[in-house]
Formats: sequence, structure tokens, C-alpha cells
Amino acid sequence: MTAPNSAQRRACWSARDDLWKCLDENQDSAAQCEKLRKDFEANCPAQWVKYFVKRRDFLKYKEKIQSEGYEPPDQSSKL
Repeated sequence: MTAPNSAQRRACWSARDDLWKCLDENQDSAAQCEKLRKDFEANCPAQWVKYFVKRRDFLKYKEKIQSEGYEPPDQSSKL
């Protein structure tokens, strides 16, 4: 696999940004953003898609922890 050129990278990042915006506006409803997801997967290398999906999940988790705080699990529930 060759590395994407500048135009291909810009197309990938633009498709990613459009998908993330749609997901944010639709409370992560994948059904409403299906066309954008297909565009994202078509414009980005598979490894990039995998990375960006994990990255978004991490950023959402981080945002939740920062806004709601972290509560450790109850220690008495150990087996």
C-alpha cells in the first residue's frame, strides 16, 4: 500500500470531519449518517478508518469523564 498523497489525505480528513459532525448532530445515530460513513470508508485507507473510529470513541469517553467525573467500581463486588 502506498501512502496517500496530499489531495487524498485532504479528502479523507474532510470525509471524517463530515461524518463526525453528522454523528454529533444526530446523537451518534449511525443510520442517519450511513452515506457519510460510506464516503469516509471509501476515501480513507482501512487502517486510517480503524484509527479514526478508535480515536473518536476515546475522545467521546474522555469528554464524558471530564464532564461527569470518574467513579471507580465498587470494590465489594469482587469475587
